Amino acid sequence: MKILLVADGRSPITHGWASTLKTAGFDVVLVSTFICPPVHGIKNAGVIPAAFSSVAGSQVGSRKSNGSNQSGSLISRFRNLFMLGRYWLGPATLPESRRVFLEILEKEQPDIVHALRIPFEGMVSRITPPEIPFVVSIWGNDLTLHAHGSPFMGYETRQTLKRADGLMADASRDLRLALDWGLKPDVPAVCFPGGGGIDLQTITDAVDADIPLPVDLPLGDPVVINPRGFRPGSVRNDTFFRSIPLILEEIPETIFVCVGMADQPEAMEWVEKLDLTRSVRLLPFLKQEDLWRLFRRSTVSMSISQHDGTPNSLLEAMALGCYPVVGNIESTREWITDGQNGRLVKPDDENGAARAVIEALKKGELVKTAALLNRQIISDRVDRDSLAGQMTGYYQTILRKFE
Repeated sequence: MKILLVADGRSPITHGWASTLKTAGFDVVLVSTFICPPVHGIKNAGVIPAAFSSVAGSQVGSRKSNGSNQSGSLISRFRNLFMLGRYWLGPATLPESRRVFLEILEKEQPDIVHALRIPFEGMVSRITPPEIPFVVSIWGNDLTLHAHGSPFMGYETRQTLKRADGLMADASRDLRLALDWGLKPDVPAVCFPGGGGIDLQTITDAVDADIPLPVDLPLGDPVVINPRGFRPGSVRNDTFFRSIPLILEEIPETIFVCVGMADQPEAMEWVEKLDLTRSVRLLPFLKQEDLWRLFRRSTVSMSISQHDGTPNSLLEAMALGCYPVVGNIESTREWITDGQNGRLVKPDDENGAARAVIEALKKGELVKTAALLNRQIISDRVDRDSLAGQMTGYYQTILRKFE
C-alpha cells in the first residue's frame, strides 16, 4: 500500500508517523509544506509551500542563512501578527499550492493521501480526486484555535472535513468536534495519540547513553523544564514566566530550562523584567534525544496551554518520569488526573501553576508515584508497536470502502 503523506517534513511528529508506517510495511512518500532535510528511509516527492511557509517561524528547528535568521528574528518579535496574517492571507495562496500538489499526485499515484493536519496541509490536499481515499489528521489546535482564526480558515476547515474519507485525531475531543465542522457521521474516525506512537525502547536507550546534557546544570538543584517554545494562542508562557518568582520564593535554587527560547525577544524580555537571569536557561530547539535527556534530569515539565491536543512532549515527559503541570483543558484531562499523575491548572493562573510546581518539588513520593503511573499509561495507550497494527487495520478499512 502506497501512502502519500502531506506534512511538515521538519516535524518530529511527521518523522515518527513515517517511521511507524514504514515499520508496518507501507510504501511511504512525503510531500512537505516546508523545506526539510531527507527523512531516513522515506521518499521525498517535493515541497509545496503553503501560507507563506517559506518564511514561517519554526517550532522544530533553527534557520541557517543570515537572511533567514533576519526573517526569523522579525517573526519572533511579531509572531502574533504573523499568525494573524496567515489566517487572513494564507488561504489565498492555496490555489498555487494545489496545482503543485496535483502534479505530484499524478506522478506518484498513491493508494491513499493522508494530510497530517488541517492547516494548511489538509486544506491543500482536500482536492484529492474522489476515487483516491483522503485521510486527514487533526493535531492540537486545528479546531479549537486555527479554525476560528478568520472566516477563510473556518471555510477551509469545514471543506477539508467534508471531503475526508477518514479522520485521525490525537485527542478524543476532536473526534466529537469534527462532526460539528462538517465530518460525515459515517466516516471512520479514530484517536491515535503520540504522532504514530511512543517508542519507549528508543527513548530508554537514548537517555541511558553516556552523553552530556545540552546545558550545564548544577548537580542536585531541582530542574523545571518548559519544552515547547512559543506557540501563539496556545501555550501561555506569560503564566509560566510569572510563576517563576513565586516558585523561587519557596525554592530559590530551582533552575528553569526553556527549550526553543534562545534569542527569542519575548523570552529575554521576561527574564530581564522579572530579574531571572540566574535561574533561567534559554535553549535553542533541541534534537529529540537531548530533549529526552532533559526530561529525565528534570522533576517537573510545565506546558500551560489554553488550546491544545495531546502534545508529544507531554507523553514523552510522562514516559520519562517528569511530573506534568499542564493547562486544565479537555484534551489534557484525557491524560492527567489532577493530583494523581500530574497537575491541571487554569491557563491564566500563575499562582496555581506555582503551587503545583512547589508541591512536586517538595513531595518526592508524589513524583515517584506519578512516574510509575505515567509509564504504565504510555505503555498501555501509545506504544508504537501496538499502534502500528491498529493503523494498518484502519487504512485497510478505508481502502475496503473504495473496492
